[in-house]
Amino acid sequence: MDYSQEPHGLFFMIDNKSFYASVESVERGLNPLKSVIIVMSEADNTGSGLVLAASPMAKKLFGISNVSRQYEVPHDERILVVPPRMNLYIQKNLAINKIFREYVADTDLFPYSIDESILDMTKSWRLFGRTPEEVARKIQLRIRNELGLYTTVGIGENPVQAKLALDLQAKHDHELIGRLTYETFPEHIWPITNLEKVWSIGHRTAAHLQRLGIHSMGDLAHVNPYELRHEMGMIGAQLFALAWGIDRSHFQQVRPPKEKSWSNSQVLPRDYRVQREIELVLREIVQQTTSRMRHHHQQAGCISLFVGFAWDGKASDGRSGMSHSRCIDPTDNAQTIIREFMTLFRENWEGQPVRNLGVGLSRLSHSGKLQLDLFQDPDRQIKDDRFDRILDELRDKFGKTAVIPASSLMHGGTMLSRASLVGGHNGGNSFD
Repeated sequence: MDYSQEPHGLFFMIDNKSFYASVESVERGLNPLKSVIIVMSEADNTGSGLVLAASPMAKKLFGISNVSRQYEVPHDERILVVPPRMNLYIQKNLAINKIFREYVADTDLFPYSIDESILDMTKSWRLFGRTPEEVARKIQLRIRNELGLYTTVGIGENPVQAKLALDLQAKHDHELIGRLTYETFPEHIWPITNLEKVWSIGHRTAAHLQRLGIHSMGDLAHVNPYELRHEMGMIGAQLFALAWGIDRSHFQQVRPPKEKSWSNSQVLPRDYRVQREIELVLREIVQQTTSRMRHHHQQAGCISLFVGFAWDGKASDGRSGMSHSRCIDPTDNAQTIIREFMTLFRENWEGQPVRNLGVGLSRLSHSGKLQLDLFQDPDRQIKDDRFDRILDELRDKFGKTAVIPASSLMHGGTMLSRASLVGGHNGGNSFD
């Protein structure tokens, strides 16, 4: 591979180690690397709470992962289980990125998630040290000394190299620093045979590659790229580039989505088995999503419904959920859209217990004026439109729970409880 024409920069991918659990440890005066603590979402007597984060020691001693369920967590007095405090984590994330801005310009800092950021150090790293590793160590120590948190740093000549260095090297290095270059990439990456360990390769993709006789990253690097693309489409070309450590991304060039859509989803606090309760929550989610769409003076011509089944409620054919879409006459009226979603749900739901609900509104168009339907009462349509907009104005002025449907006070309603959530989880301000 001729790398002479590829971008040669210097990127840091920085991850806050077990971020939520580490923040909770520091707040309690504990060492994040030695504490046995897990952050549990929606812990209840059904055993279906989800582990959002586990400290390194909790993972080591008990095998707890960030996708474990409450019923999988051992009953051991050494394990400290705490609820999430999303507002606190956001504050810590902002503080961390403020430190990063002392090492790069704002245009060279790219938050990747709440616990990961990408820093384009190409222009600035020489101001802070003799080697990239020395600069990375300085940043780590700043965050450790000021916030008490441990970070891992992946270093690469492009973002994908930095990401792989982070996942495959830094997290297992004593100094929590890893580095890949075009020159060292074959030595460190090609021997990998567990393809699912590599960023962007999931279980199905790995299985597909195995069927093609590709059993290692080295095999992937030496396959015929044209045959791979013919077999797997664009993803095949991307995987071939991944195997050679090639990434031509330009983060400053933001590309808008081809088609905008509005969506919202919710993990239910328990397994919902009663149709009336499921439809109540579905109604609430659709109302919230439709309101967001109206704020942007848009109407939808397509609706999409996702229903995730409870862990023990898979369909007879093994499905863990269902997803369906339907085109509708363009509208921004909440009641009309709700009726369409209810019809879609009733036509396809077969009684499985439900744990996740999601809705989507797409095929958007401008909704400057009300388009009357000749087959419906025009006065009723005008009143419904005015009603929606008055509710929007009240919620804008007094908060989204200022006016709620009476049905949301019934058993199973979640609108009030979700109003205080941040990112779908408890915002939290204390230890309780």
